[in-house]
Amino acid sequence: MLKLIYMLTNLMAVSDGMTVGWTSPMIPYFLSEKSHIKMTKHEAEWLETWLLIGSICGLPVTIYFVDKIGRKKSLLLSSFILLLPWIIIALTNKIQVIYGARVLSGIGGDMAFVAAPMYIAEIADQKIRGFLSSIIYLMMLTGVLTIYCVGPFLPFYVPSVIGATLLLVELIVFSLLPETPYYLIFNDRIEEAKRSLQKFRPHRSVDKELSEITEAVERQKSEKGRPQDIIFVKSNRKAMLIMTVLNAAQQLSSINVILMNMHTILESAGSVYIGSSMAAIMFAAFMFIAAIAASFSIDKFGRKKLLIISSILTGICLLSLAIYFNLKNTGYDVLSISWIPIVSVMIYASVFKFGLGMVPIVITAEIFASKN
Repeated sequence: MLKLIYMLTNLMAVSDGMTVGWTSPMIPYFLSEKSHIKMTKHEAEWLETWLLIGSICGLPVTIYFVDKIGRKKSLLLSSFILLLPWIIIALTNKIQVIYGARVLSGIGGDMAFVAAPMYIAEIADQKIRGFLSSIIYLMMLTGVLTIYCVGPFLPFYVPSVIGATLLLVELIVFSLLPETPYYLIFNDRIEEAKRSLQKFRPHRSVDKELSEITEAVERQKSEKGRPQDIIFVKSNRKAMLIMTVLNAAQQLSSINVILMNMHTILESAGSVYIGSSMAAIMFAAFMFIAAIAASFSIDKFGRKKLLIISSILTGICLLSLAIYFNLKNTGYDVLSISWIPIVSVMIYASVFKFGLGMVPIVITAEIFASKN
């Protein structure tokens, strides 16, 4: 049962990955003669921006709902919000409506990426909790790989059908699952928490684990810090600085730009060695494999070493791309070296997740004291 729950909880991550990667094959479509909606290049670029604006707007909503209505209801709400844009995108022929759908996708995706790891962490066995919480990122990359495989080759509405189907399955089945015992105990619903835990542990006694969860919740309540402690406590200020720098480095390493524009980047490179659609599929596959390897190696090799190596190699890949496009735009004949952007994005896909893509997430969870 638990394996099924883990899969269902992360179905929305596949849909969200499709949402992030959607613009990569769709922008070339919208700018082509085949498009059912005529767009300028400037209008098409806003498809990416509105998604990110939605993510920013969704943050305060997410913080409020996961504690106010619970992890399960937050997941159901985020899945419903993510479902609407797929339906809208499949049916509309107006660019302004698609902009609105992308904002909704950003809000729903932000809620899902907070609620889903919390739900999994609070129902999973402690021994595999960390690994299972990282699965959401693998499922997200599965979504990117799916849209790269489907988007360039099938009709415009097919990605919407796939994304909507995944979310409908999650909404129907997940609505039958219980809330997490942690959330129920935190809200003094002890009997409900026991029944919830019995559903997740059907073949063993839950009394001991229920007692441990209750103690953990009581300790969390008693140790809860104040928001101003992040500023006034020296160790927290240092932790906040580290977290900010690491997460800024992750975002400024162009990961979202590359995922959202992979096909456009490869087409602009003009490589004669491999088509942009096939290269994009290879890129997503490489990143998926690297993410799996990173999940198993991050504890073995240490955070600092992986972060340094990943940052250096990622920087070299981006610098190579910048030099190549600068040469191309200044009129230099780059045909003989058109393999450079292909190799650069493949290496980028392989090394990003090992450090910059994974370490900031792990360190952010480790460096703050539990009472924060």
